[in-house]
Amino acid sequence: MNDTALCSLLELLDLEQIEENIFRGATSPAILVPRVFGGQVAAQALVAAGRTVPADRPAHSLHSYFLRPGDPAVPIIYTVDRIRDGRSFTTRRVVAVQHGQPIFHLSASFQEHEEGLEHQEPMPAAPDPLTLPAPADMLPHYADRLGGPEVVERILQAREAVDLRYVDEPPFASVGEPREPKSQVWFRTNGKLADDPLLHLCLATYVSDMTLLDSVLLAHGRGGWAVGDVVGASLDHAMWFHRPFRADEWLLYDQESPTASGGRGLARGRIFTQDGQLAVSVIQEGVVRVPR
Repeated sequence: MNDTALCSLLELLDLEQIEENIFRGATSPAILVPRVFGGQVAAQALVAAGRTVPADRPAHSLHSYFLRPGDPAVPIIYTVDRIRDGRSFTTRRVVAVQHGQPIFHLSASFQEHEEGLEHQEPMPAAPDPLTLPAPADMLPHYADRLGGPEVVERILQAREAVDLRYVDEPPFASVGEPREPKSQVWFRTNGKLADDPLLHLCLATYVSDMTLLDSVLLAHGRGGWAVGDVVGASLDHAMWFHRPFRADEWLLYDQESPTASGGRGLARGRIFTQDGQLAVSVIQEGVVRVPR
């Protein structure tokens, strides 16, 4: 467990309010690639939106677009537009700005709790997360494919706030071997979180961008940025929060890719609690280009 890494991530998500409806994030770590991690921008934008909504109205959906790469050396400014405050629903629009230009756009909807119809898809089969190797035990086995121990260390450093365990081999483990475009990971934060529901939604948003496009790569036997056979970036990201959950307890992220074309890949995911509750649905499209 690395409480220091989790504390650093929580500090990154704890935006500074500099004016009404205007928030500022700290400069961002750029450990793996020279741009801000997309999951961080989405999570920070949801924090900004949530700070302007009553606590008894949790987010139930978000829709977002990544417009430009984020500069990790410059703080990101988040401006919140209070679109609507209704009797049951609240809507917010957030624009993330750097160097005078928008880099990210998010719309989020929040809802007062209601009782209603209930059904869900069943949770797919998956092994107990504690039977799977932890990242520090799994990744060193693929050091040669990833470019050496230094790259492995950078991946571990970038993800050390989260315990993320692959159910099957990740894309970089089976380069050149196309597989069914499906993947699963278990994840939870490496430490306990406060009971703030918005915080748990934001942590899940952060993690949801880490592995979602893996299923696209698996269909073509590509290892991704880690082995240099694909250039990729998130284009848009949508999430629906169905039921309460805790990001510091094990969550199963079940992911698949129905299609890829035109230099883009589409992936969708379902996040289940360990007791089988469907907590979150996710859809993302990303750039997936083969270097020429």
